[in-house]
Amino acid sequence: MASSTTLKSIRIRTVHVPLRRPVIAGIGRFDQWPMILIDLEASSGTIGHSYLAPYRAAAVSAIVQELRELGALFSGRPIAAFDMFEGGLRALNVVGVTGISLAAIAAIDMAAWDVLAKEAGQPLAVLLGGTLGPVRGYNSNGLWRHEVSTIAAEARELVEEGGFRAMKLRLGNEHAADDIAAIEAVREGVGDKIDLMVDFNQALGLGDAIRRCHELDEMGLYWFEEPIAYGNVRGYAQLARSVRTPLQMGENFWGPRDFFTFLEAGAVHYAMGDLMRIGGVSGWLRAASIASAAGVQFSNHLYPEISAHLMRVTPTAHWLEWVDWASPILAEPTVPVAGQIHPSTAPGTGVAWNEAAVAKYLVEA
Repeated sequence: MASSTTLKSIRIRTVHVPLRRPVIAGIGRFDQWPMILIDLEASSGTIGHSYLAPYRAAAVSAIVQELRELGALFSGRPIAAFDMFEGGLRALNVVGVTGISLAAIAAIDMAAWDVLAKEAGQPLAVLLGGTLGPVRGYNSNGLWRHEVSTIAAEARELVEEGGFRAMKLRLGNEHAADDIAAIEAVREGVGDKIDLMVDFNQALGLGDAIRRCHELDEMGLYWFEEPIAYGNVRGYAQLARSVRTPLQMGENFWGPRDFFTFLEAGAVHYAMGDLMRIGGVSGWLRAASIASAAGVQFSNHLYPEISAHLMRVTPTAHWLEWVDWASPILAEPTVPVAGQIHPSTAPGTGVAWNEAAVAKYLVEA
Protein backbone atom coordinates (compact mmCIF):
# COMPACT_ATOMS: atom_id res chain seq x y z
CA MET A 1 0.00 0.00 0.00
CA ALA A 2 1.69 3.18 -1.17
CA SER A 3 1.60 6.60 0.45
CA SER A 4 2.43 10.07 -0.86
CA THR A 5 4.10 10.88 2.43
CA THR A 6 7.77 10.10 2.99
CA LEU A 7 9.86 9.11 5.97
CA LYS A 8 11.22 12.17 7.75
CA SER A 9 12.84 10.64 10.83
CA ILE A 10 12.88 7.71 13.22
CA ARG A 11 13.14 8.02 16.99
CA ILE A 12 14.23 5.03 19.05
CA ARG A 13 14.02 4.74 22.84
CA THR A 14 14.49 1.90 25.31
CA VAL A 15 12.55 1.28 28.50
CA HIS A 16 12.63 -1.42 31.18
CA VAL A 17 9.06 -1.93 32.36
CA PRO A 18 8.45 -3.78 35.66
CA LEU A 19 6.26 -6.87 35.40
CA ARG A 20 3.37 -7.40 37.85
CA ARG A 21 4.30 -11.07 38.00
CA PRO A 22 7.83 -12.20 37.11
CA VAL A 23 8.22 -14.40 34.05
CA ILE A 24 9.74 -17.70 35.24
CA ALA A 25 10.25 -20.39 32.61
CA GLY A 26 12.87 -22.61 31.04
CA ILE A 27 14.10 -19.57 29.11
CA GLY A 28 14.96 -17.75 32.34
CA ARG A 29 13.51 -15.34 34.88
CA PHE A 30 12.47 -11.79 33.99
CA ASP A 31 11.35 -9.21 36.55
CA GLN A 32 11.49 -6.36 34.02
CA TRP A 33 10.50 -6.26 30.40
CA PRO A 34 12.98 -4.54 28.05
CA MET A 35 11.17 -2.72 25.26
CA ILE A 36 12.30 -0.72 22.25
CA LEU A 37 9.92 2.11 21.32
CA ILE A 38 9.83 3.30 17.73
CA ASP A 39 8.38 6.60 16.50
CA LEU A 40 8.31 6.90 12.71
CA GLU A 41 7.69 10.51 11.65
CA ALA A 42 6.31 11.13 8.19
CA SER A 43 6.84 14.27 6.11
CA SER A 44 3.15 15.03 6.67
CA GLY A 45 3.72 15.19 10.44
CA THR A 46 1.97 11.89 11.15
CA ILE A 47 3.84 9.70 13.62
CA GLY A 48 3.57 5.92 13.62
CA HIS A 49 4.35 3.98 16.77
CA SER A 50 5.49 0.43 17.42
CA TYR A 51 7.49 -1.50 19.96
CA LEU A 52 9.63 -4.60 20.28
CA ALA A 53 10.12 -6.76 23.35
CA PRO A 54 13.33 -8.76 22.76
CA TYR A 55 13.40 -10.52 26.17
CA ARG A 56 17.12 -9.98 26.75
CA ALA A 57 18.22 -6.46 27.61
CA ALA A 58 21.66 -7.29 26.22
CA ALA A 59 20.16 -7.74 22.74
CA VAL A 60 18.67 -4.25 22.62
CA SER A 61 21.74 -2.36 21.39
CA ALA A 62 22.20 -4.63 18.37
CA ILE A 63 18.56 -4.23 17.33
CA VAL A 64 18.75 -0.45 17.83
CA GLN A 65 21.76 -0.29 15.51
CA GLU A 66 19.86 -2.18 12.80
CA LEU A 67 16.90 0.15 13.28
CA ARG A 68 19.12 3.17 12.77
CA GLU A 69 20.54 1.70 9.60
CA LEU A 70 17.07 0.98 8.24
CA GLY A 71 15.95 4.48 9.20
CA ALA A 72 18.82 5.92 7.17
CA LEU A 73 18.02 3.57 4.27
CA PHE A 74 14.36 4.62 4.08
CA SER A 75 14.84 8.31 4.88
CA GLY A 76 13.10 10.48 2.29
CA ARG A 77 11.41 7.49 0.66
CA PRO A 78 7.65 6.93 0.50
CA ILE A 79 6.14 5.19 3.49
CA ALA A 80 4.94 2.11 1.63
CA ALA A 81 4.82 -0.81 4.03
CA PHE A 82 5.24 -3.68 1.57
CA ASP A 83 8.06 -1.94 -0.30
CA MET A 84 9.82 -1.14 2.97
CA PHE A 85 9.42 -4.71 4.17
CA GLU A 86 10.97 -6.13 0.99
CA GLY A 87 13.59 -3.39 0.91
CA GLY A 88 14.66 -4.26 4.45
CA LEU A 89 14.96 -7.94 3.56
CA ARG A 90 17.13 -7.12 0.54
CA ALA A 91 19.32 -4.69 2.47
CA LEU A 92 20.03 -7.10 5.31
CA ASN A 93 20.20 -10.28 3.25
CA VAL A 94 23.98 -10.50 3.42
CA VAL A 95 23.91 -10.73 7.23
CA GLY A 96 20.79 -12.92 7.35
CA VAL A 97 17.13 -12.00 7.42
CA THR A 98 16.09 -13.69 10.65
CA GLY A 99 16.91 -12.82 14.24
CA ILE A 100 17.94 -9.22 14.85
CA SER A 101 17.49 -8.27 11.19
CA LEU A 102 13.87 -9.38 10.98
CA ALA A 103 13.09 -7.89 14.40
CA ALA A 104 14.26 -4.48 13.18
CA ILE A 105 12.34 -4.83 9.91
CA ALA A 106 9.21 -5.80 11.86
CA ALA A 107 9.46 -2.71 14.06
CA ILE A 108 9.68 -0.40 11.04
CA ASP A 109 6.85 -2.29 9.34
CA MET A 110 4.44 -1.98 12.30
CA ALA A 111 5.12 1.74 12.62
CA ALA A 112 4.69 2.23 8.87
CA TRP A 113 1.29 0.54 8.93
CA ASP A 114 0.34 2.78 11.86
CA VAL A 115 1.20 5.83 9.73
CA LEU A 116 -0.81 4.53 6.77
CA ALA A 117 -3.88 3.77 8.88
CA LYS A 118 -3.73 7.14 10.61
CA GLU A 119 -3.46 8.98 7.31
CA ALA A 120 -6.45 7.02 6.02
CA GLY A 121 -8.34 7.92 9.21
CA GLN A 122 -9.07 4.25 9.91
CA PRO A 123 -8.20 1.65 12.54
CA LEU A 124 -5.71 -0.84 11.15
CA ALA A 125 -8.26 -3.68 10.98
CA VAL A 126 -10.54 -1.51 8.83
CA LEU A 127 -7.69 -0.33 6.60
CA LEU A 128 -6.88 -3.99 5.95
CA GLY A 129 -10.45 -4.68 4.84
CA GLY A 130 -11.90 -6.01 8.07
CA THR A 131 -14.18 -4.73 10.80
CA LEU A 132 -13.78 -3.95 14.46
CA GLY A 133 -15.12 -6.38 16.99
CA PRO A 134 -14.17 -8.76 19.79
CA VAL A 135 -11.41 -11.35 19.68
CA ARG A 136 -11.55 -14.15 22.23
CA GLY A 137 -8.51 -14.27 24.46
CA TYR A 138 -6.73 -16.33 27.06
CA ASN A 139 -4.94 -14.82 30.03
CA SER A 140 -1.18 -15.34 29.85
CA ASN A 141 -0.22 -12.96 32.66
CA GLY A 142 0.87 -15.61 35.12
CA LEU A 143 1.07 -19.31 36.00
CA TRP A 144 4.80 -19.48 35.50
CA ARG A 145 7.07 -22.17 36.94
CA HIS A 146 7.01 -21.31 40.62
CA GLU A 147 5.72 -22.82 43.85
CA VAL A 148 2.67 -25.06 43.30
CA SER A 149 1.19 -23.74 46.54
CA THR A 150 0.54 -20.36 44.90
CA ILE A 151 -0.84 -21.57 41.57
CA ALA A 152 -4.48 -22.18 42.55
CA ALA A 153 -4.87 -18.66 43.95
CA GLU A 154 -3.12 -17.13 40.96
CA ALA A 155 -5.39 -19.01 38.55
CA ARG A 156 -8.43 -17.51 40.31
CA GLU A 157 -6.88 -14.04 39.96
CA LEU A 158 -6.37 -14.55 36.22
CA VAL A 159 -10.03 -15.44 35.73
CA GLU A 160 -11.15 -12.38 37.65
CA GLU A 161 -8.80 -9.95 35.88
CA GLY A 162 -10.80 -9.82 32.69
CA GLY A 163 -13.49 -12.46 32.83
CA PHE A 164 -11.33 -14.97 30.99
CA ARG A 165 -12.45 -18.54 30.37
CA ALA A 166 -9.02 -19.68 29.20
CA MET A 167 -5.46 -19.34 30.51
CA LYS A 168 -1.94 -20.63 29.97
CA LEU A 169 0.20 -22.61 32.42
CA ARG A 170 3.95 -23.11 32.01
CA LEU A 171 5.31 -26.61 32.45
CA GLY A 172 8.55 -28.47 31.76
CA ASN A 173 9.64 -29.26 35.29
CA GLU A 174 12.31 -31.90 35.81
CA HIS A 175 9.78 -34.46 37.02
CA ALA A 176 6.41 -35.23 35.45
CA ALA A 177 4.85 -35.34 38.91
CA ASP A 178 5.57 -31.64 39.34
CA ASP A 179 3.87 -30.80 36.03
CA ILE A 180 0.86 -32.89 37.04
CA ALA A 181 0.73 -31.15 40.43
CA ALA A 182 0.72 -27.73 38.72
CA ILE A 183 -2.16 -28.75 36.43
CA GLU A 184 -4.14 -30.11 39.36
CA ALA A 185 -3.54 -26.88 41.30
CA VAL A 186 -5.01 -24.81 38.47
CA ARG A 187 -8.05 -27.10 38.33
CA GLU A 188 -8.41 -26.80 42.09
CA GLY A 189 -8.43 -23.02 41.70
CA VAL A 190 -10.76 -22.58 38.74
CA GLY A 191 -12.41 -25.91 38.02
CA ASP A 192 -12.71 -27.90 34.79
CA LYS A 193 -14.66 -25.38 32.69
CA ILE A 194 -11.64 -23.21 31.97
CA ASP A 195 -9.69 -24.01 28.80
CA LEU A 196 -6.12 -24.64 29.94
CA MET A 197 -3.24 -24.33 27.49
CA VAL A 198 0.22 -25.46 28.61
CA ASP A 199 3.59 -24.18 27.39
CA PHE A 200 6.83 -26.08 27.94
CA ASN A 201 9.03 -23.27 26.59
CA GLN A 202 11.22 -25.86 24.79
CA ALA A 203 12.26 -27.44 28.12
CA LEU A 204 12.34 -31.11 27.06
CA GLY A 205 14.36 -33.36 24.80
CA LEU A 206 12.46 -35.35 22.19
CA GLY A 207 12.35 -38.64 24.08
CA ASP A 208 11.31 -36.98 27.33
CA ALA A 209 8.73 -34.92 25.45
CA ILE A 210 7.12 -38.03 23.96
CA ARG A 211 6.99 -39.62 27.40
CA ARG A 212 5.75 -36.46 29.17
CA CYS A 213 3.09 -35.62 26.61
CA HIS A 214 1.73 -39.15 26.74
CA GLU A 215 1.55 -38.88 30.53
CA LEU A 216 -0.42 -35.63 30.24
CA ASP A 217 -2.60 -36.63 27.29
CA GLU A 218 -5.54 -37.60 29.49
CA MET A 219 -5.67 -34.37 31.51
CA GLY A 220 -7.99 -32.42 29.23
CA LEU A 221 -5.45 -29.79 28.16
CA TYR A 222 -6.19 -27.53 25.21
CA TRP A 223 -2.75 -27.70 23.64
CA PHE A 224 0.90 -28.63 24.23
CA GLU A 225 3.06 -25.66 23.27
CA GLU A 226 6.71 -26.01 22.29
CA PRO A 227 7.73 -29.13 24.24
CA ILE A 228 11.12 -29.31 22.46
CA ALA A 229 13.59 -26.94 20.78
CA TYR A 230 11.66 -24.87 18.25
CA GLY A 231 13.97 -25.68 15.32
CA ASN A 232 13.56 -29.46 15.56
CA VAL A 233 11.24 -29.94 12.59
CA ARG A 234 11.66 -33.71 12.47
CA GLY A 235 11.05 -34.00 16.20
CA TYR A 236 7.82 -32.00 16.02
CA ALA A 237 6.61 -34.11 13.12
CA GLN A 238 7.19 -37.22 15.23
CA LEU A 239 5.45 -35.67 18.23
CA ALA A 240 2.51 -34.56 16.10
CA ARG A 241 1.93 -38.16 15.05
CA SER A 242 2.21 -39.61 18.54
CA VAL A 243 0.13 -37.39 20.84
CA ARG A 244 -3.62 -36.87 21.15
CA THR A 245 -3.52 -33.34 22.53
CA PRO A 246 -2.86 -30.87 19.68
CA LEU A 247 0.58 -29.30 19.39
CA GLN A 248 0.90 -25.51 19.29
CA MET A 249 3.98 -23.68 18.13
CA GLY A 250 5.04 -20.64 16.15
CA GLU A 251 6.16 -17.89 18.52
CA ASN A 252 9.68 -18.65 17.28
CA PHE A 253 8.86 -18.80 13.57
CA TRP A 254 11.25 -16.30 11.98
CA GLY A 255 9.13 -15.21 9.05
CA PRO A 256 6.43 -17.00 7.06
CA ARG A 257 8.87 -19.47 5.51
CA ASP A 258 9.55 -21.07 8.88
CA PHE A 259 5.81 -21.60 9.25
CA PHE A 260 5.58 -23.17 5.81
CA THR A 261 8.48 -25.51 6.60
CA PHE A 262 6.69 -26.89 9.66
CA LEU A 263 3.38 -27.21 7.84
CA GLU A 264 5.01 -29.08 4.98
CA ALA A 265 6.58 -31.50 7.47
CA GLY A 266 3.25 -32.20 9.20
CA ALA A 267 4.76 -30.84 12.41
CA VAL A 268 2.06 -28.52 13.67
CA HIS A 269 -1.65 -28.74 14.62
CA TYR A 270 -2.14 -25.16 15.80
CA ALA A 271 0.14 -22.22 14.93
CA MET A 272 0.85 -18.73 16.21
CA GLY A 273 2.79 -15.69 15.09
CA ASP A 274 4.90 -13.26 17.10
CA LEU A 275 4.95 -9.85 15.44
CA MET A 276 8.63 -9.24 16.18
CA ARG A 277 9.65 -12.58 14.65
CA ILE A 278 7.04 -13.18 11.95
CA GLY A 279 7.86 -9.85 10.29
CA GLY A 280 5.44 -7.26 11.66
CA VAL A 281 2.09 -6.65 10.00
CA SER A 282 3.38 -7.52 6.51
CA GLY A 283 4.90 -10.79 7.69
CA TRP A 284 1.75 -11.65 9.66
CA LEU A 285 -0.48 -11.15 6.63
CA ARG A 286 1.66 -13.55 4.62
CA ALA A 287 1.70 -16.14 7.40
CA ALA A 288 -2.07 -15.80 7.88
CA SER A 289 -2.56 -16.55 4.18
CA ILE A 290 -0.49 -19.71 4.54
CA ALA A 291 -2.54 -20.73 7.58
CA SER A 292 -5.76 -20.08 5.70
CA ALA A 293 -4.67 -22.14 2.69
CA ALA A 294 -3.65 -25.01 4.99
CA GLY A 295 -6.76 -24.73 7.20
CA VAL A 296 -4.61 -24.29 10.32
CA GLN A 297 -5.99 -22.15 13.14
CA PHE A 298 -3.71 -19.17 13.81
CA SER A 299 -3.19 -17.33 17.10
CA ASN A 300 -0.89 -14.53 18.19
CA HIS A 301 2.03 -14.46 20.58
CA LEU A 302 2.29 -11.24 22.66
CA TYR A 303 1.75 -7.74 21.15
CA PRO A 304 -2.00 -7.91 21.83
CA GLU A 305 -2.68 -4.26 20.93
CA ILE A 306 -1.70 -4.75 17.28
CA SER A 307 -2.49 -8.46 17.11
CA ALA A 308 -6.16 -7.77 17.94
CA HIS A 309 -6.45 -5.84 14.67
CA LEU A 310 -4.74 -8.60 12.70
CA MET A 311 -6.86 -11.36 14.20
CA ARG A 312 -9.89 -9.55 12.77
CA VAL A 313 -8.52 -10.07 9.23
CA THR A 314 -7.09 -13.58 9.73
CA PRO A 315 -9.38 -16.21 8.15
CA THR A 316 -8.43 -18.93 10.62
CA ALA A 317 -8.14 -16.65 13.68
CA HIS A 318 -8.07 -18.74 16.84
CA TRP A 319 -7.00 -17.28 20.22
CA LEU A 320 -5.48 -13.97 21.26
CA GLU A 321 -2.79 -14.26 23.92
CA TRP A 322 -3.46 -11.53 26.45
CA VAL A 323 -0.56 -9.95 28.33
CA ASP A 324 -0.50 -6.47 29.83
CA TRP A 325 3.28 -6.13 29.88
CA ALA A 326 3.32 -3.01 27.69
CA SER A 327 0.35 -1.38 29.45
CA PRO A 328 2.41 0.73 31.92
CA ILE A 329 3.89 2.81 29.09
CA LEU A 330 0.79 3.01 26.84
CA ALA A 331 -1.40 6.12 26.75
CA GLU A 332 -4.57 4.03 26.39
CA PRO A 333 -3.94 0.41 27.41
CA THR A 334 -6.27 -2.21 26.03
CA VAL A 335 -8.63 -3.59 28.68
CA PRO A 336 -10.17 -7.08 28.22
CA VAL A 337 -13.89 -7.46 28.80
CA ALA A 338 -15.54 -10.84 29.47
CA GLY A 339 -12.49 -12.65 28.17
CA GLN A 340 -12.46 -10.72 24.91
CA ILE A 341 -10.14 -8.06 23.53
CA HIS A 342 -11.40 -5.29 21.29
CA PRO A 343 -8.95 -3.58 18.94
CA SER A 344 -8.69 0.18 19.34
CA THR A 345 -11.26 2.23 17.44
CA ALA A 346 -8.78 5.10 16.93
CA PRO A 347 -7.07 5.55 13.56
CA GLY A 348 -3.96 3.39 13.39
CA THR A 349 -3.03 0.53 15.68
CA GLY A 350 -3.96 2.30 18.90
CA VAL A 351 -0.37 2.18 20.19
CA ALA A 352 0.66 5.53 21.72
CA TRP A 353 2.90 6.40 24.64
CA ASN A 354 2.29 7.59 28.16
CA GLU A 355 5.26 9.94 28.02
CA ALA A 356 5.49 10.39 31.79
CA ALA A 357 5.80 6.62 32.21
CA VAL A 358 8.28 6.38 29.35
CA ALA A 359 10.45 9.00 31.06
CA LYS A 360 10.23 7.05 34.31
CA TYR A 361 11.40 3.76 32.80
CA LEU A 362 13.78 5.14 30.15
CA VAL A 363 17.26 3.61 29.90
CA GLU A 364 20.21 4.23 27.60
CA ALA A 365 20.18 1.96 24.54
